[in-house]
Amino acid sequence: MAAPPARTVLVTGCSSGIGLALAVRLARDPQKRYLVLATMRDLSRRGPLEEAAGATLGDTLRILRLDVTSDSSVAELNNAGVGMVGPLESASGPQVQRVFDTNVFGVLRLAQALLPQMKRRRSGHIVVVSSVMGLQGVVFNDIYSASKFAVEGLCESLAVQLLQFNVFVSLVEPGPVNTEFERKVLQEVEKSEFPGTDPETLRYFREVYLPASRQVFDTFGQSPEEVAQAIAAVIGAPRPPFRTPTNPLYSPLLALRFADPRGDLGVRTFQRLLFDLGPAFHLSLAALRCLTCRCCRRRVTPV
Repeated sequence: MAAPPARTVLVTGCSSGIGLALAVRLARDPQKRYLVLATMRDLSRRGPLEEAAGATLGDTLRILRLDVTSDSSVAELNNAGVGMVGPLESASGPQVQRVFDTNVFGVLRLAQALLPQMKRRRSGHIVVVSSVMGLQGVVFNDIYSASKFAVEGLCESLAVQLLQFNVFVSLVEPGPVNTEFERKVLQEVEKSEFPGTDPETLRYFREVYLPASRQVFDTFGQSPEEVAQAIAAVIGAPRPPFRTPTNPLYSPLLALRFADPRGDLGVRTFQRLLFDLGPAFHLSLAALRCLTCRCCRRRVTPV
């Protein structure tokens, strides 16, 4: 029997990070099941992708320009995403607009462009990279978390309707991911002045949140390749799941949000851990990092 035709997979934000890792993983599929359209906003940044793609470039992987913030760019045809960290009082209108324009309206534009043909052929799969911050708000990540909550609501609503057309929607929900994108965000906020923020809030941000954030990334942070592997599994699944958290270490933290219908348990627990029990919080992260360290796992794995 002839092999089935390759599935066309459009991947956004392929200049770096998760998007790059996913595009290359799919293009290198041993069975050549996918034709990858790897897109990015700025084609001058295509170098790392071309190098990583190797012999797949021009074969199972093609590079195209796509700006998810532009209606015309979407019609012509990043995991496009924009982060924002810091006290809410200092966030300007244009900064907030930029986050929502990419993280929310970017998803919306692509869905609007792709859904008509998916519905007509009664086949398709939309995979959106969300975040654990779309399920659990995180202090000083108010705007970013709000954008991901919006994406979760959009996709959950769409998923119900689209099953009638045999079109699937999947949310992939990473926790911290160690990418150049994340590193730049933290570097920027460390140098920012945050005008309009009161001194006490600014002290909490610099002296409590930032050190805790670094430790969380050290403890829970995944590589782009790990997240790409989870996304590829979702794409290849015969019955794609709606939600796929990529980091099991986050499960106990997310459980707090749903354990109490009023929501007080999660909010108060995180407030106490971060602001009242700082030393215990840092110690527990250090212990968890040691227990989950790969080198430790190698030592105790039977031969």
